[in-house]
Amino acid sequence: MLVFLAWGGAWGQQSFTLVIDPGHGGRDPGALGAISQEKKINLAVALKLGALIERRHPDVKVLYTRKGDTYPSLFDRAELANKNHANLFISIHANATASKSTVGTETFVFGLSRSKSNLDVAMRENSVILLEDDYSTRYEGFDPTSVESYIMFEFMQNKYMERSVEFAAAVQNQFVKHCKRESRGVKESELIVLHRSACPGVLVELGFISNPAEERYMVSEKGQTALAQAISNAFDDYKRDYDNRSNLDGARAATVKGSAAGKPVFKVQFATSREKLKTNDRKLKGLRDVEYFVEGGVYKYTAGSTSDYDKIQRTKKEVQAKFPDAFVVAFLDGQKISVAEAQKMLKE
Repeated sequence: MLVFLAWGGAWGQQSFTLVIDPGHGGRDPGALGAISQEKKINLAVALKLGALIERRHPDVKVLYTRKGDTYPSLFDRAELANKNHANLFISIHANATASKSTVGTETFVFGLSRSKSNLDVAMRENSVILLEDDYSTRYEGFDPTSVESYIMFEFMQNKYMERSVEFAAAVQNQFVKHCKRESRGVKESELIVLHRSACPGVLVELGFISNPAEERYMVSEKGQTALAQAISNAFDDYKRDYDNRSNLDGARAATVKGSAAGKPVFKVQFATSREKLKTNDRKLKGLRDVEYFVEGGVYKYTAGSTSDYDKIQRTKKEVQAKFPDAFVVAFLDGQKISVAEAQKMLKE
């Protein structure tokens, strides 16, 4: 299952456009289970999700890449979001593996795969372009079955990574909290539809259709409703943060200690809270040198502070031992900036 986010447009715009993309469809059934097809699960959950969001958020315009059993290309799915200047793009899929015992949800953001299992997901989801007659031209020679084709992603930066990771973490948290699903965490992978969407993006796997118990859950009305509700809950938080930022007239509401004048620093964000936590709070799991900044009325906690990107990556791995969804953020003179922008400044 795929979920893509977009934090596009100006902070102060009055409307919010959401594109929901039920993966596969038409001639492409997606993964096949013992009693179902992935494309049908994707569409059912997508339509329930859209209805929930429309009911809760009258100011949100909801668009779908498909509302029936049709097959839009990956190019067309991304273009729908781009042409409508989407603020969030959610594409829904179900996972599959050779093992019938594998279980759990996982959410992907666009990035370089660091494991074979993540690359396997990218290859499976990207392989649908082979159904398109002109795929070699439309996708500029990209071969979804070749490991070498994925090397090019090493040179691509996604300026929406931070927003994607935040939403991905929220979705995973809701799957655990609301659906009692097992979480496989937030991961990176080179998915074409995420790369081509001019917005933050995530790919969420609802569960494994190859696992009999999870397949029955995803096929059931109860399971589909719960999964849609979980994603909707995550959207509520995302939209609230978006609205809070909009009310600041475009100003970035972030203050943090430890930023040397004129030089960006990297930190590892690992937790958020509506209330300010004490340094010895059990929720911080004993991490030292913890700082926080306030953004959208939420306290966001960080560990580490350095202008060395390699060093902060090592810190991230250490923090992820306690907080698996931790990710890197950057600041300049106490103001939050994108990680890509910080890296560029340090190279100049």
